[in-house]
Amino acid sequence: MTTVVLKPKKEESLLRQHPWVFSGAIARVALDKDYPYDAPREGELVQVRAASGDVLGVGHWQVGSIAVRILAFGVDALPKDFWRERIAAAYLVRRMLQLVREDNDTYRLVHGEGDFLPGLIVDVYADTAVVQAHSIGMHYARHEIAEAILNTVPAVRNIYYKSDDTLPFKAQIDGDRIGWLITNHQSPITNSDEFWSTENGLQFRIDWLRGQKTGFFIDQRENRALVERYAKGKDVLNMFCYTGGFSLYALRGGARRVDSVDVSQKAIDLVNVNVARNFPDCTCHKAVAADAFEYLDAQRAENHTYDLIILDPPAFAKHRDAIKNALRGYQRINAKAIRQIRPGGILFTFSCSQAVDKEAFRLAVFSAAAQVGRRVRILHQLHQPQDHPINIYHPEGEYLKGLVLYVE
Repeated sequence: MTTVVLKPKKEESLLRQHPWVFSGAIARVALDKDYPYDAPREGELVQVRAASGDVLGVGHWQVGSIAVRILAFGVDALPKDFWRERIAAAYLVRRMLQLVREDNDTYRLVHGEGDFLPGLIVDVYADTAVVQAHSIGMHYARHEIAEAILNTVPAVRNIYYKSDDTLPFKAQIDGDRIGWLITNHQSPITNSDEFWSTENGLQFRIDWLRGQKTGFFIDQRENRALVERYAKGKDVLNMFCYTGGFSLYALRGGARRVDSVDVSQKAIDLVNVNVARNFPDCTCHKAVAADAFEYLDAQRAENHTYDLIILDPPAFAKHRDAIKNALRGYQRINAKAIRQIRPGGILFTFSCSQAVDKEAFRLAVFSAAAQVGRRVRILHQLHQPQDHPINIYHPEGEYLKGLVLYVE
């Protein structure tokens, strides 16, 4: 195994079990004498040592500012049953959280650094697990990971790999970025039109083949349940609705009317399918394919207001260079929403941009409220759910931020 030697005093973060080794902390790469390359191959397991020679851990090598993602600390090789033990530990946490139930078979099984498996995401939908690799190392370990899932999670029978949008685009890798790793189906599945999973008693059609991320935004489960608590008798607007998660919870909570808006017609079609499945006689739901900013402008022109608005936009900033523009975007969309809320109404507003911290997001929302001139109170400060845990040694893992606002 290739050894990565750090510069003096650069081992301190690893001694605190932060899982990233930055390229600037590396003094040299000590190649195995039989190794035929000038540097480790991307995705290869490497051993990390301090300048003193002390073993710090083992992780995946990759090209970029984060040069190594540590999988195991204080060892010079991965334990024999590493993948099974880590997957089993993650599953045990989900069982402890009571997320594996008859009325809930939708949950995140592995959340990267939060489950001490940096670069790996695994979401479970009924009998199917969807695996995403965010590092080349996890891509090369995908078959071992799939076997560990199959042998650890009793309900899972099929494992789909979907890393076409998450692996480095220019990386030279072996093997497909997308496709079935394990399936008990007799013939290959070419669409996911008949696949349903259950979240807190509501059924959703999960399109992991063509949908965003792994097919669903599991990270809003607890926040959707909170919307249900507030929805009774209210006119609700669900902006950036995707497949209608918040809309279904609002309908079950007794909303008088729910409007679902998303720029994607495919998403709107799925919203209608999900509503029909759960509320076949519903007449108080409308789904519209439209740009969010334009839709809110049209509502203002028609003097049409709502009691409860949900803003759950896609990440406005996917890297730090885009933060300034992202904050302007958050301020602008929140100002438009606050204008359309009736006195005594409620706004659920979110940011899933990891590059935007919660203080900056709150400032953007504060600026929006001040711009509109409404009196606003914070009722709740929201975050990602328990199956998206934050490694206490890796605070960067906190990405989802939300506020529930009462607007006078």
